[in-house]
Amino acid sequence: MSAPEPQTVPPAEQGAEPLPVVVVGAGGMGRAWIGTVLRSDAVRLVGVVDIVPGAAERAVAETVPPQRREGVVAGTALAQVVEASGARAVVDVTIPAAHHPVTTEALHAGLPVLGEKPCAATLAEALSLAGHAETTGTLFMVSQSRRHNPHLREARRLAEELGGAGVVTTHFSRAPRFGGFREEMAHPLIVDMAIHAFDAGRVLIDADPVSVDAVSANPPWSWYDGDAVATVTIRYASGATHTYTGSWCSPGEETSWNGRWSLSCPRGTVAWDGDTVPSATGEDGQQLPGRAPGAEELWELDASLDAFARAVREGTTPESEVHANIWTQAIVEAAVRSADAGRRVTLDEVLDEALAEAKALDAAGGWSSALTTWENGASGLSRVR
Repeated sequence: MSAPEPQTVPPAEQGAEPLPVVVVGAGGMGRAWIGTVLRSDAVRLVGVVDIVPGAAERAVAETVPPQRREGVVAGTALAQVVEASGARAVVDVTIPAAHHPVTTEALHAGLPVLGEKPCAATLAEALSLAGHAETTGTLFMVSQSRRHNPHLREARRLAEELGGAGVVTTHFSRAPRFGGFREEMAHPLIVDMAIHAFDAGRVLIDADPVSVDAVSANPPWSWYDGDAVATVTIRYASGATHTYTGSWCSPGEETSWNGRWSLSCPRGTVAWDGDTVPSATGEDGQQLPGRAPGAEELWELDASLDAFARAVREGTTPESEVHANIWTQAIVEAAVRSADAGRRVTLDEVLDEALAEAKALDAAGGWSSALTTWENGASGLSRVR
């Protein structure tokens, strides 16, 4: 089963007119997204929603310039803000536990959704949301912002010139002291940080993931409650592998937040430090410099928002549409399970179990029955990468 055709804006509204959007979630990340929306020519901020009384109003007052506040509606209820503002799309920046109810409500109201990662709090809820997107025929895209890094795209281009990436390695080493929920998680590195590298690996490798082997630990000096270091190897259907080794408690020499990458290809190797333009070395030793991005090129959140707005207006399926993005969340689920169980975990295993849970969730809610047609967990996922 392929992903649904996204809902398009009616032809009368196509053209240069920005897409009116509501941002749901007025916390730190919500405010970052408000800023992203305000920078964009493709969308227009018309509303902010947060369940905490007064939070949306404060976010508007503190982040939206006075000359742009007119017509921006703030409130605690999505439906009311949408009706009052005339919004045609939603940017969901709530906590993961709220992703499923907020996105479900928006999709069934006919509103395309751009959500923050992870797609949902659980893999079952993510599959459920894919079903809701199918039932409503409305676009749900997940913003994996780092896949919109121009340097990552250039690394892939260089790898393709050398025959395609077959062995991908990522080394990540940082020592952030966040405080709060991250330091209390069972697998903070894998769940909250490595997800970005797993998704970037999917950009570099032209195949679907098949299985995951992971080991994790927590050094004696770590300030995290859960495992802050891990090595994860992802095997792909093409035979390619991606091995990620990372630490969130390694003071001293640190990598970039994107990590340090090496891509082994049939005719050479690509190197990327995560911050600057990648380069390649051919099998004959010839150096192949990468191309620097143009000044007009959009990065990360800005590029993700632009891709979403363009997909809504053109009726196309963007990268990281929910069906495609689920593969990334399934890798995270498999990595956690592998680290805990000490064995290889297949993507089929975690997807099939999650599908059974998602079907039960949808049957209880009564909003969607689309998943009943899925033969197994992977059968309904598109090949959009």
